[in-house]
Amino acid sequence: MIVRIMGEGQLVLADSHFAELNKLDDELLAEMESGDGPGFRRTLHALLEKVRELGEPLPDDSLEPSELILPASDATLEEVRQFLRDDGLIPG
Repeated sequence: MIVRIMGEGQLVLADSHFAELNKLDDELLAEMESGDGPGFRRTLHALLEKVRELGEPLPDDSLEPSELILPASDATLEEVRQFLRDDGLIPG
């Protein structure tokens, strides 16, 4: 799957990694619902770092359709709400 992190670029991420990413996504969703700003920030950074770690970056001059778009690491809680689906940022 091709994943875009806003403001950074695209990465190819194997479907096998999504179970691991969904755990962080569930934490992020819970923190957003409870209004835990510091927890939200920490978990968003952890989620994006894990995507960077597990994904293979596409060349900068490549522009493929992204199947998943994630917010930038400095996104606010309100901005991240715009990315949410019923089950979080990462499809279940």
